[in-house]
Amino acid sequence: MNKTIFITGASSGIGKTTAKLFAAKGWNVIATMRKPENETELNLLDNVKLLPLDVTSVQQIQDTTQKALALGPVDVVFNNAGYALLGPLEAATDEQLVRQMETNFLGVVRVTQAFIPSFRARKAGLFITTSSSAGLMAFPVSSMYDASKWALEGWSESLSFELRQFGIGIKNIEPGLVATEIGDKGVIVSHPEYDELANKFFAAISSPSGVVSTSEQIAEVVYEAATDDTDTLRYVCGEDAKALYAQRLTVGDEAFRKGVMQMFAG
Repeated sequence: MNKTIFITGASSGIGKTTAKLFAAKGWNVIATMRKPENETELNLLDNVKLLPLDVTSVQQIQDTTQKALALGPVDVVFNNAGYALLGPLEAATDEQLVRQMETNFLGVVRVTQAFIPSFRARKAGLFITTSSSAGLMAFPVSSMYDASKWALEGWSESLSFELRQFGIGIKNIEPGLVATEIGDKGVIVSHPEYDELANKFFAAISSPSGVVSTSEQIAEVVYEAATDDTDTLRYVCGEDAKALYAQRLTVGDEAFRKGVMQMFAG
């Protein structure tokens, strides 16, 4: 029987590309998004089923999980829905703060929690989450985005110990910059007192340095994580993320932080 993957945030970027890749590899794909009626590509693929899901809705998470499991066993859940809230903390509204954590962190937690009983009953299953190199290292004017990803890191590591006894795995994908992702899904706030720092940061992440990954490259890493039969927790991917994380591990947290300060110094 073909395996089945359930994907959140499949309307664009890494989510959509991953859905296409797994479908091409013969998997059954349950692709979820807030407005599946607007999808024009995945709906044309025979082994892809579209379902509505806003990961900030607790009720819809429950309903969509049940609909997915009614179709048959789910082998992999790919928690991919998310976006970046960027800009100085002082400029963000409380609603923006809450929505960032509700989407990037609690959305993952709640979808995972909804699937654990079925995985535990089968003594099998794998959760894969789109985290970020921003969950391993922090950068200016992205405090809430970084916080949401750092939260995922600690949560995943702890949960891996809980789920292991039931044959359930958990893995994080840690990409660096991915083409189109920030531009398509980012929310940017601003405050004049922080403009100089923010402008340096946005220039750094938008300048074509040749190391920005494509969503296709990241999807291949998701496929590797789903099929390599290891208990690896973190898959750092993208040449930029690999280089920066290796540097952090080599020099240590404080020296790395000082290096970031120098990078964005006036």
